Amino acid sequence: MAKDYYQLLGVSKDADEKTIKQAYRRMAKKYHPDANPDDPAAEARFKEIGEAYATLSDPEKRAQYDQFGADYARYQNMQGQYGNTGGFGGFGNTGGFRVDVDDAGNNPFSDVFESIFGGFGGRGAAGGGRARQTSMPGRDLEHEISIHLREAYEGTTRYITKGDRRLKVNIPAGAATGTKVRLSGEGEQGMGGPGDLYLIVNVESDGQFEREGDDLYVDVEVDLFTATLGGGVRVPTMARPVKVNVPPGTQSGQRLRVRGKGMPRLRTKDEYGNLYARVMVTVPQNLTPTQRELLMQFKESLD
Repeated sequence: MAKDYYQLLGVSKDADEKTIKQAYRRMAKKYHPDANPDDPAAEARFKEIGEAYATLSDPEKRAQYDQFGADYARYQNMQGQYGNTGGFGGFGNTGGFRVDVDDAGNNPFSDVFESIFGGFGGRGAAGGGRARQTSMPGRDLEHEISIHLREAYEGTTRYITKGDRRLKVNIPAGAATGTKVRLSGEGEQGMGGPGDLYLIVNVESDGQFEREGDDLYVDVEVDLFTATLGGGVRVPTMARPVKVNVPPGTQSGQRLRVRGKGMPRLRTKDEYGNLYARVMVTVPQNLTPTQRELLMQFKESLD
């Protein structure tokens, strides 16, 4: 029976690359032999999952699978004749696939097979092809790493220990929670080489600034008279304070935009989000009798 790679991974036929990768990681983790040491069925399922992912994660192979799905599955189940003709002698050198041949020693599906797997090189003594190793690399690994908001603003470094090695990791300016930093070849070792290690950044909250995307928000106290009559106020930023104009009649809770004083845009040189100063109007306390009388006169003048 032909294998349905989409069904093996539990995804629809229109699933995008990200969905397929997430499904593979989830299924591979569930059926990994290390997690099921006494379950041969799990090991077999793990191999099928890897086989499905190797095809669906490659746009070219996936297109061929969608077009020749039935024949594609047939190649996996065919019993080749190379073992008896001085050819491949089993699955090891063909990446888990055997190739059927006709009585003349020719592969009747060579054109389709080559278009799917990229060809097998020159022909051997029995008319067969020289198989290319298609072993899969090891799994990608993920590890969470935490930084402060001010470190995310400036960019920072972290050191992680892997085995007997200490790796330096550069976290780029503008990193946000969920940003992935890739360390090529530092993942799990596989027959086809190592996978990658992805550090998932978690940006801790800041006591002064709030972040929304590339924009920052900060509360600024403005006295009643400046809010009423207008004037200037010093607004803190991640670099240094700047003076911002307060329009007359500014209300408490109103936001004053400071362009380009937010977070740096990730991997985009010299581009920043905005800073929004939330006005917190303060009222005078401990008034003298004279001051209180003047304010009463001002209030009555507004009636």
